[in-house]
Amino acid sequence: MPQRSQVAIFAVLAANLLWPTVALCDENGLSPIRFATFNVSLNRPKAGQLLTDLNSQDNAQAKKVAEIIQRVRPDVLLLNEFDYDAKGIAADRFQSNYLAMAQGTQEIIRYKHRYLAPVNTGVPSGHDLDGDGKDNGPGDGFGFGAFPGQYGMLVLSRFPIHEEGIRTFQTFLWRDMPNALLPQTSAGPFYDDSELEILRLSSKSHWDVPIQCGSQTIHFLCAHPTPPVFDGPEDRNGRRNHDEIRFWADYITQDRSDYIYDDAKQRGGLGEGKPFVIAGDMNADPLDGDSTSNAINQLLAHPLVNSHMIPNSRGAIEKARRDGGANDRHRNDSAYDTSDFNDRSVGNLRLDYTLPSKSLTALDAGVFWPFNGESGRELVAASDHRLTWIDINL
Repeated sequence: MPQRSQVAIFAVLAANLLWPTVALCDENGLSPIRFATFNVSLNRPKAGQLLTDLNSQDNAQAKKVAEIIQRVRPDVLLLNEFDYDAKGIAADRFQSNYLAMAQGTQEIIRYKHRYLAPVNTGVPSGHDLDGDGKDNGPGDGFGFGAFPGQYGMLVLSRFPIHEEGIRTFQTFLWRDMPNALLPQTSAGPFYDDSELEILRLSSKSHWDVPIQCGSQTIHFLCAHPTPPVFDGPEDRNGRRNHDEIRFWADYITQDRSDYIYDDAKQRGGLGEGKPFVIAGDMNADPLDGDSTSNAINQLLAHPLVNSHMIPNSRGAIEKARRDGGANDRHRNDSAYDTSDFNDRSVGNLRLDYTLPSKSLTALDAGVFWPFNGESGRELVAASDHRLTWIDINL
């Protein structure tokens, strides 16, 4: 159960609820501050379809997603797989028609600040990047997608965002990462020189979004690396996933970030001593699944990352036991799972992370995955991922 303070616990018990409904922090920095990530699966097969779905107030999936957010009440939230449109109208509609409307018995939640930007998914590269003999398919975009902006990202915040301090890394080239794990075949490199000249590292984008929390600026480092599957023996997606995760590990490390440049051509990493929270669906489990070369452990074992407080839930334990299959072969504790996949082949995995710097004090963490019979159990059908959060004390 998410716990914010003794006051919050009392309020929850008094209302006979299992999730807090009132945030106990404000824009003046009252602690704790809840950071969260949620792959909401609000992606659609055609451009503009999400906006159409959100124009009304009765889309069943969006209502469930909004209720989960209203129950957990993050202060700073990254949404993955929220289709991007340049004018931000889909984000407008989600906020006005869903978050600003009471879902079930929950209180509305408002975010004064937000950030969204273009991503690489569905942006044509002009090359046959997936090796299928064609150069105009979803696998030939800079990131896999049927149209530009599919599987986009959206940051919502109750705290001010330093717009002038935002850094994006959408166009950073994969080959410019030293010792990049570029895919190989028995005949040589999978990508030829002309492809490497344009091939971007980020399958969506990497964002450094500075959040002003009271007197302190916390850098919200957001990403959604590609799944390490849907490829061949060259392991192009597994290797890309590894290096997308490595990007943040290098970005926060003083002597490893000189090679990095952002979309404004500013070079260098985060800077020494700056607090951060790394967030997103990283598509990598520390022990199970198909990720390459311990990809997520580049962050979990990083000396500047506080990975000791692991978000967990009772619902994940129950689901893994009931489903069996691949879950029975997993090495990772099922309590830490954040996603629910086919139990015959993949099973449930820990893929979603909110990882603070060691300079920040983590108070509590959790995954919204109610067990059978617990309030909100029916909501998780909205996505194959679960909202994952951590509380930070300033």
